[in-house]
Amino acid sequence: MKNILIIRLSALGDVAMSIPVIYSLCRTYPDTNFVMLTTPVVSRIFINRPENLQIYKAEIRDRHKGVKGIYTLYKELRKFSFDGIADLHNVLRSRLLCALFRFSGVKSFHLDKGRSAKREITTRRHKKLRQLPTSFQRYADVFRSLGFKFTDNFISIYEKEEVPIPEIVLSECDTGMHCIGIAPFAKHIGKIYPEKRMEQVISVLAQRGGYKIFLFGGGEKEIEILNRWASAFPDRVISLAGMKLGFSGELALMSRLKLLVSMDSANMHLASLVGLQVISVWGATHPYAGFLGWNQSLDNAVQIELPCRPCSIFGNRPCWRGDYACLYEITPEQIVDKIEKIIHTKK
Repeated sequence: MKNILIIRLSALGDVAMSIPVIYSLCRTYPDTNFVMLTTPVVSRIFINRPENLQIYKAEIRDRHKGVKGIYTLYKELRKFSFDGIADLHNVLRSRLLCALFRFSGVKSFHLDKGRSAKREITTRRHKKLRQLPTSFQRYADVFRSLGFKFTDNFISIYEKEEVPIPEIVLSECDTGMHCIGIAPFAKHIGKIYPEKRMEQVISVLAQRGGYKIFLFGGGEKEIEILNRWASAFPDRVISLAGMKLGFSGELALMSRLKLLVSMDSANMHLASLVGLQVISVWGATHPYAGFLGWNQSLDNAVQIELPCRPCSIFGNRPCWRGDYACLYEITPEQIVDKIEKIIHTKK
């Protein structure tokens, strides 16, 4: 097989999780051409990619929208003369595209999402909580079904490249202080540590001294909250909201930090791409579902054990109890203690 199509269109965190596997595969098979089909926005995180990895942008909200758009995309991709397809998404859009290629004799293998096992660990009654295969293992299995044998040996997107230094790092981190990041938001409420409690975490760290804290976030409401937190400690806390660093700037900045505090969100996976240690905070979701970041330690996961956890794979289900105890029972001190333990270990 000399030409392979890889499909993973979204979401940001899931595409980020594919990078350690894809980069390892490409470096193991330098004579094979791999084409990554993804959306224009998330394509920007494929930094310092292997030479035999091309990016093809699927404009699913424009000319590649709907059934007609998928057929247009199929006609565009035929020029590569693919020998096989690795569908890392396994949704209606990707399966339709694979079906069109199948008429041309191109075989495809699809991601096993393990839905039945995920239902078993999130069900309200008779829960069977256990470690499920990680997304990295599931992605690798798709390629192995195509006949590829390789070891996941990814370390960082900057492993062999010089890391660009954002201006903000030069001005803020060259102070002898411990530069850390905090990414307090996620897509769903079941994964977000309560605002007031995260504010306490920041306040404790800022008042203890020795820390320079960078706040990550980008939504309109997020910008307002982050700027308010930063304004309380202007010499210690910096809001990156609205700075428009882009993925390349944020990843370069993350590579210079000592650790990141993140929810079960895309920021955990972005930090993992630069080898940054992450303290991950878990509420309605659970690391056992397979979404812990690449090379991240379960010991650094902040969570409490409740018989109802996890109740959701993505954190999008309403809390059965109605109180989100899985998040509210995590104390700010637990997170601060994790931070200081890692900082002390790194000295």
